[in-house]
Amino acid sequence: MADVALKPIGAISQNMPPILERLGISAKYWFYLNRNFESRFKGLVGSAEAVRQACIQLNKRWVHGIGDCQRFLSANPS
Repeated sequence: MADVALKPIGAISQNMPPILERLGISAKYWFYLNRNFESRFKGLVGSAEAVRQACIQLNKRWVHGIGDCQRFLSANPS
């Protein structure tokens, strides 16, 4: 029987861009957030648009940290 190199389940192709690039997060912000996550976010976390949509679904008018979501986690920060 010939040896067949099988790719492990869940393996990421080497042709894929780096994970932070795929997530749209700069390495500088990722480093910062790893050390300050809990102090920056108190509730909902995600891209600003995702947080806004969650607020609509949850009938919330305000969420702490939406500016940081926009700055750190949105593909097109404003």
